[in-house]
Amino acid sequence: MTSPFDEGQIVRYEYLWNWQAKAGRTNGEKSRPCCLALSIRNPKQNLTHMILLPISGTPPRPEQEAIAIPMLELKRAGLSTFKEGWITVSEYNYDILERSFVFDQNQMPMGKFSNSFTRQILQRLRPYIAASLGRVDRMK
Repeated sequence: MTSPFDEGQIVRYEYLWNWQAKAGRTNGEKSRPCCLALSIRNPKQNLTHMILLPISGTPPRPEQEAIAIPMLELKRAGLSTFKEGWITVSEYNYDILERSFVFDQNQMPMGKFSNSFTRQILQRLRPYIAASLGRVDRMK
């Protein structure tokens, strides 16, 4: 079985910010648009590992690294109501699709970033994943 969710798709997700997790919280404040940056299927375990990045209409804080989302990409993502948008790459939520208490498997994606923009996001995200920086594990 393959996942109905693909990299670059925009989904609603109760994102837990790193500062919230460090404060001991286990739930995010609200469901928000997030980019499914990576979706890796493990056929032996029959599990889909996901990395989700938050999207916001508010500029990033100084300690966050984020990418400004071009207007065309906002439209592709189904976020045309945003006047501006940023995708944070310096932190991410890790979740497993089949075991998640947070991810709604019945939802329809809002839209999808282009392949080239998704590659740009992954390139900026890669050092954080490699160094295990900014990971908020939603499976705990």
